[in-house]
Amino acid sequence: MLILDGTFPPDQPLPAERTLAERFGVSRGSIRDAFRTLETIGLLVTRHGQGTFPRELDVERLVAPLASVLSYRHDLQDELMDVRRMFEPAVARVAAARVTEADLAALDRILDVQRKKLKTGRSAIAEDTAFHEVLARATRNRVVINIMATLNDLLVESRKLTLKQKGRPGRSLLGHEAVVEALRRRDPDAAATAMREHINQIADLMGQTSGTSSASATSGREAARLAALAGQTALRSAPAGKPASAEATAGKHG
Repeated sequence: MLILDGTFPPDQPLPAERTLAERFGVSRGSIRDAFRTLETIGLLVTRHGQGTFPRELDVERLVAPLASVLSYRHDLQDELMDVRRMFEPAVARVAAARVTEADLAALDRILDVQRKKLKTGRSAIAEDTAFHEVLARATRNRVVINIMATLNDLLVESRKLTLKQKGRPGRSLLGHEAVVEALRRRDPDAAATAMREHINQIADLMGQTSGTSSASATSGREAARLAALAGQTALRSAPAGKPASAEATAGKHG
């Protein structure tokens, strides 16, 4: 809390361990453990010869550890998708009632770039992210804008994965176009429906992608297990004093 409220600003080193231990009524070991934890999640940085400093708090630094976990936890990716289903159609609904011509112009520019990149086979991850950012801004709600910024940071890896799938960039563009058309008509229900359908399509693709990755990983583990068993069998059957073949040895150590 003292970092969050500015008591310990980023440009000044934290007080000595002994001082902090006395202030909070804990041991110096507890302070060191706290420092290590805060360094691990990126909230502190140690500069040799200068001390330990708080780092500037921003969305990217705060969500980076969670984004890393999401890369390996498919169950958390599913729950993040649930959050999108709950949140983003509501954002589109409110945006449809508050969107300005400037917002629509910004969204049209993003769609134009997406179309050009789709034709040339280039990645449109930046435009995918920007689309949802501008949509959040159209709500004129700062809390919504910040929540969307956090979601966008968490979704970077999943977007990289799904946008590589055949047909995904085109479907993403169609989904965005449907949302923009509803916004242009100032139709909240249609905007919410279009966004929900867009996210459901992404969820379906995510399921296919994770299923493929899981199958590949399982296949790889099974191949390694069989290779190891083959190597062990060859070693057991080799005559005493004679080494097993190079292929069997490779299988044992592969």
